[in-house]
Amino acid sequence: MMYLDNSATTKPFPEVLQSFIKVATHYFGNPSSLHGLGMQAERLLTQAREQIARLLEVKPSEVIFTSGGTEGNNLAIKGVAWQHQQRGRHIITTAIEHPSVIEACKQLEQFGFQVTYVPVDERGIVSVAHIEQALRDDTILVSVMHVNNEVGSIQPIEQIGAMLKKYPKVLFHVDGVQGAAKLPLHLKRANVDLYTMSAHKFHGLKGAGVLYVREGVRLSPLLSGGEQEMQLRSGTENVAAIVAMAKALRLSIEKYRESYARLVEIKRAIIGRLQTIEGISVHTPLEQSAPHIIHFSLEGIKSETFVHELEKQHMYVSTTSACSSRKKAPSKTLLAMGIEKTRAERSIRISLSYEQQIEHVPIIVEAIEKAYERLKIVARGTK
Repeated sequence: MMYLDNSATTKPFPEVLQSFIKVATHYFGNPSSLHGLGMQAERLLTQAREQIARLLEVKPSEVIFTSGGTEGNNLAIKGVAWQHQQRGRHIITTAIEHPSVIEACKQLEQFGFQVTYVPVDERGIVSVAHIEQALRDDTILVSVMHVNNEVGSIQPIEQIGAMLKKYPKVLFHVDGVQGAAKLPLHLKRANVDLYTMSAHKFHGLKGAGVLYVREGVRLSPLLSGGEQEMQLRSGTENVAAIVAMAKALRLSIEKYRESYARLVEIKRAIIGRLQTIEGISVHTPLEQSAPHIIHFSLEGIKSETFVHELEKQHMYVSTTSACSSRKKAPSKTLLAMGIEKTRAERSIRISLSYEQQIEHVPIIVEAIEKAYERLKIVARGTK
């Protein structure tokens, strides 16, 4: 089996699973309880927060635990909107954001907020100048993803953050779900106010995530209750998954740092081979793109059909983002990049992990060729 859908979710490290089981078995107390079991759980929670803060080079008090990327993005965007609506009701984002950002913005539009969706170029990269041009006196938030989850384009986060220093009343949120542990980003130097992470994207467990909230940034909580997580996210913390997430982040940073150059080489090799196959168009830019994502489209073949055909060879890829793949709609990212609709409806995403080796390249490409040729023969036979 070759699993190539790591942008949808990753396989948890064995050490991560062991940590989860140990904490869930022996330290299962509620960290808000006053008894000994509760205090043990609270200490583990504190240690995990401190470890993640060290890895991100931020303060422990700036680390807010969530259930994952969707909650983190919603808390960042809606939390800013509700908290600062008296100062302004204008938000800026891009046309290629994850559904958890786009849909959160659309929901706010129903409550009278105005959202500017800044376009991207043919590489899927937003212009800093276009974001600055979209700023208004009533702008309260700019939200831009670090790495696009479909084509892998890297957004100019540092440059956007530097530009926004001239506009101190505008907060800067970065959806870091696809970049965390894979691409370096110094949150303080990049002038990031809010940053979203999800454990299962870096070999942790589903149901745990982090929202970095810079000291001094005020948010309205989405969940009211026991006032956990600096009063920003009520609900009993998932201590076992959080401890496991801290370990996963540390291990992932180490492993992806070691494998970065190799992944770039693998990505370039796969793209080079795919570009020689008639009927395939590659949409991931060679430059300014993450090392683990390759996106292409197939002429004349439905993407979901291709996914299932490739699965017969025990190779697992995806179409658009996992959150949108079952809708069978064209890729919004490709449409925003100016790709024609028929191509955007037939797109495939390969997403690698640190486990991939250069000798996997011919295996991957030959499986793609075999599946594509098989489906073209079937398609010709049905005409």
